[in-house]
Amino acid sequence: MTTIKDTEFEGERPLFASHDLRLENVTVHAGESALKCCTDIEASHCRFEGKYPFWHTDGFRIDNCLFTPGARAALWYSKNLVMTDTLVEAPKMFREMDGIELRNVTIPDAQETMWHCRNVKFDNVTVDKADYLFMHSENIEIENYRQNGNYSFQYCRNVVIRNAVLNTKDAFWNTENVTVYDSEINGEYLGWHSKNLTLVRCRISGTQPLCYAHGLTLTDCTFAPDADLAFEDSELNATILSPMTSIKNPRTGSITLPSVGALIIDENVLAPNDCKITLTEK
Repeated sequence: MTTIKDTEFEGERPLFASHDLRLENVTVHAGESALKCCTDIEASHCRFEGKYPFWHTDGFRIDNCLFTPGARAALWYSKNLVMTDTLVEAPKMFREMDGIELRNVTIPDAQETMWHCRNVKFDNVTVDKADYLFMHSENIEIENYRQNGNYSFQYCRNVVIRNAVLNTKDAFWNTENVTVYDSEINGEYLGWHSKNLTLVRCRISGTQPLCYAHGLTLTDCTFAPDADLAFEDSELNATILSPMTSIKNPRTGSITLPSVGALIIDENVLAPNDCKITLTEK
């Protein structure tokens, strides 16, 4: 493997089609596509300032690096990335990628990030401004995670999340096979039109959660007082440890909980209209 140290590049495609290359303490200034169409690249303690530095790259490790806002759309159409201890200030990262592992990474501007990605692992990752994060992505494992940003995980499939704080309105819409463990989910209209969404020991806040869901499972979850009008037209099996403010027109399944302030079953409830609700506080 060739090593390049303590230098700078700029302009368009300065390292185009490089292979078996290690960069140490290298700065890539303004320009485009610095490492396009490369394989087996390592970058340590580097600074990326130009647009699109890693497109169509296969096999790369990034450690202790900085992507400034100028390095927008830095990682697209690539595969087999491991990124550790890195600050990603650049927007619109990670598109159409396969094989992404992020550990100890901070992304303060994550809007429209992680679109159409596959086989993703996050551990100890923090993201902010994360509107529309993970759109149309699949096979995702996340642990020790904090997110601020709305409309996340829409149209995702095969997702497992553990020990997370998700501040996100309209999360998990139209998802399939998502499981969330031991997490806090804050935001309105959670999980609408989802299929096989499972929440285990989670705390949920925000109005009208978990409506129009199919195959919804809740195990030992709690709900904040603002989580009202829950479960409309949903098929679910739920064990809930807290009182709920209101439940509206669940379609079928079962709900066990201590108490509910208002149980609304009106003329708009859909068949089979046989959801069994059991109150454990008498």
